[in-house]
Order: sequence, then structure tokens, then C-alpha cells
Amino acid sequence: MAELFAKWRSGLAKTSKTAFGRVATLLGVTEITQETWDDLEALLIQADLGIETTAEILESLRRFVQSRGLTRSGELSQTLQAELRARLEPPPVLHWEDKPSVIMVVGVNGSGKTTTIAKLGQQFQAEGKTIMFGAADTFRAAAVDQLQVWGDRLRVDVIAGAPESDPGAVAFNAVQSGAAHGVDIILIDTAGRLHTRFNLMEELKKVHRVIGKALPGAPHAVWLVLDATTGQNALQQAKSFKEAVGVTGVILAKLDSSARGGMAFAIQRELGLPILFAGLGEKPEDLMSFDPDAFVQGVLRQ
Repeated sequence: MAELFAKWRSGLAKTSKTAFGRVATLLGVTEITQETWDDLEALLIQADLGIETTAEILESLRRFVQSRGLTRSGELSQTLQAELRARLEPPPVLHWEDKPSVIMVVGVNGSGKTTTIAKLGQQFQAEGKTIMFGAADTFRAAAVDQLQVWGDRLRVDVIAGAPESDPGAVAFNAVQSGAAHGVDIILIDTAGRLHTRFNLMEELKKVHRVIGKALPGAPHAVWLVLDATTGQNALQQAKSFKEAVGVTGVILAKLDSSARGGMAFAIQRELGLPILFAGLGEKPEDLMSFDPDAFVQGVLRQ
């Protein structure tokens, strides 16, 4: 357990050293004044918690101070930690009852989708699952090549099409092939979509529908990969993808490179979506199942 928390602490160093680090300094031994509340509000917003989440936390802290008659800011530290923790849900336990189970992975350009798919594939393999990749990002040759390299490394079949071919057709073929070969999990990569581009999002909806035609009930999960370095900007992306293809879970990629880890709170408040995994480094084992306790302790350096 100590090793797990140490990994989260290391991976969240950038987030902790910025706004959250200044929160810890603020909550020292000074007297609680209006300036304390103003400074805390500014720091939480800078940490990308979002205005609504910040307001709710401050209101709760004010009630706590008033009810307990507290006068020193240092007495707020544990309460703040509890308030943050209460706003994060642990991810659900993943059960793959369908065979094959199809996971459609979506996100904007550069979010880290393809790399995340490879890491997921390796983790599922370690759990004894058989895997197949569907390279439905047909507009970026590098994505197909990258997935093929990982497929060779993991000895996983990769179903791909010709460059710029119909991504729906590739997804359809991948699902049918996976079903025919009796694999446990099929991971479908998709082209990066700018959430503001109507035509591209409509095409993504088509891929989703085609997967369902290839296997009724599929996709069984739609996972959105968000680049944690984009902070609150990722929130609108998530809303658009959720509306378009019914996202069922979020993966925070590049969390170790981000100073904006507070976006996790806004994602859960605004979208009600579970955060399933967090990327804390480059290695496959650095894609960690999201741990709310480790996350909060990591950002606050508890």
C-alpha cells in the first residue's frame, strides 16, 4: 500500500507543487480571515476544480468553522482533505460478462488514445484475457502503425484497413473477427475528433452504430481518454463525447505531466462519469486504476 501511495505522490508532483501546494502553505497557523477565504477560493480555482465545486467546498468549510468555533487556518487542513475526498467516487469493478466485450475508445487529437489502448491491452492480458485491437483511426497512418507495433509486441492481432478507408468498416470487421476467434476483449481505436466539428462527431456516432450491428449490445463500454494537461478545457470535450456516443468512463492520460489535476473533481461533478484509470508515467504499469484516496493525498501531500 505504501508503494502505491508513493507512486501516486510521485505522479502528482506537478499538480501538488502548483496551486495545491500553495493551499497547504495557506492553511498554516494564521488566523482565519476574509483574506483566507479569498485566497483559498483563488487557489482552488487555479487548481482547476471549477467554480461550482470550489464554491461548494468553501461553503462547507465555512459552516464547519462556524459550528466548531475555529479561528486558525491550520485546523481546516483535514476538513479540506475530507471535502475533496467526498467528491470523488472510486471506479466500479470492471466485469466482462460478454464475450467478446467491446470497448470503444474515443477522444480528441493528441489525447493519448492509442498509447492508452496499448497499455490497457497489456493489463488485460496480465489478467488472463485474450485481446484484439481494432485500428479504426484510418485517417492517421501513424496511429495504425503504432497500434501494430504494440500488437506485435503483445502478440495481439490488429484489424486494420487501408489508409483513409471507412473507419466504420474497420470497426465492423474487428468485432466480427474477434467474435469468430473467441477473444475476450476487443479494443477499438478511433480517430481523434475535435468536439466542435459536427461532421466528425457524426462520423463517430456512425462507428458506434456499426459496432452495434456487428454485435448486438456492443460496444459494452465507451471510454473517453482526456489529456490531463488541458485542465478545464477537457470538460466541454467530455460533455460533447458523452452526448454523441454515451461515454461510460474517463481515463485521465498524462496526469504526471499536468499541473491541473483538479479537473478530476469537475469531471465527476459535472458529468457524473467514473474516472477509471489515470496515467502516471510512460510505462504500461503506470496506467493505474483511479484511487480517490491516493489522489487526494497526493495532491495535498498528506
